[in-house]
Amino acid sequence: MSKMSTESQRHALNGPTMGTRWSVLFYMTAGFNPKPVQDALQAAVNEVDAQMSTWRPDSDLMQLNTAPVGEWTKVPQRLMEVLQLALDIGRSSDGAFDIGMGDAVNAWGFGSVATDQGLIRQALEIPRRPTHETLELDIDGGRVRKAAPVTLDLNGIAKGYGVDRLAETLQNFDISSGLVGIDGEMRALGLRPDGEPWAIAVEAPVRNCRTPHSILGLQDASVATSGDYRRWVTIEDRCLSHTMDPRRGAPLMQSPASVTVVARTCAEADAWATALMVLGPVTGGELARCLRLDVLFLVRDAEQAIRSEAIGMLFGH
Repeated sequence: MSKMSTESQRHALNGPTMGTRWSVLFYMTAGFNPKPVQDALQAAVNEVDAQMSTWRPDSDLMQLNTAPVGEWTKVPQRLMEVLQLALDIGRSSDGAFDIGMGDAVNAWGFGSVATDQGLIRQALEIPRRPTHETLELDIDGGRVRKAAPVTLDLNGIAKGYGVDRLAETLQNFDISSGLVGIDGEMRALGLRPDGEPWAIAVEAPVRNCRTPHSILGLQDASVATSGDYRRWVTIEDRCLSHTMDPRRGAPLMQSPASVTVVARTCAEADAWATALMVLGPVTGGELARCLRLDVLFLVRDAEQAIRSEAIGMLFGH
């Protein structure tokens, strides 16, 4: 064991956010007071939740959702950052990642209300344009304008962004080594005190059971997974996962069991994991290779056995 590891004290902090919990692990010299760090971490994720929650009617995102079409609406800087990144990934994925699916999310029972057949019919019948074509951002002026009716939902990127804010907060305290996460979305800073990468489990896509499929070693990188096994609804004896098909306004009918993405930031990993769930291992795999993304597709065969398709330097070639 290295001298650093024998002199360092382990700090494991956590708190509530976005209907789940955040967690942070780091090591500092004996006598370090973690209370200011805990408070700053909680404040960071509280800010994200206050700006981007779809469960809080007073959030900045919900105020933008209720703003009239064609009217400029002021938004705070962090919300603007996430909207800009979301629209960029929407363009790069040809609309596979689309933050304008809030109406469909609610209709199918994945939002704040129960499944509603009337809303489902509306979601299926609405002519849809990609949100990156209907949402205008005035970056310098801190304003957003909708060119058409759209209900924004940032659940495919906000947790990842929250993880990035946790990492930034640690760095503001000159903590350059640690592991931060929200509900399985993780970001690693530096190396562990023993000089090894941080070990992160990639979950096996099994419903009602948490078991690892594989272990990933991370240094200065983020990882996020989107899958069909954690959140679903049963309609007419069919299980439908929470990932929406932007073309249909409905849950995906066919998708990988899960997609895990490693990227520089957790917001990017979070959004790309969703986009590649929508695109699938063939089209999504081609795009991932083109963009040089590190991706692990887990796919069920006809007998429900899981096979892996790995792309990139971390998962394979």
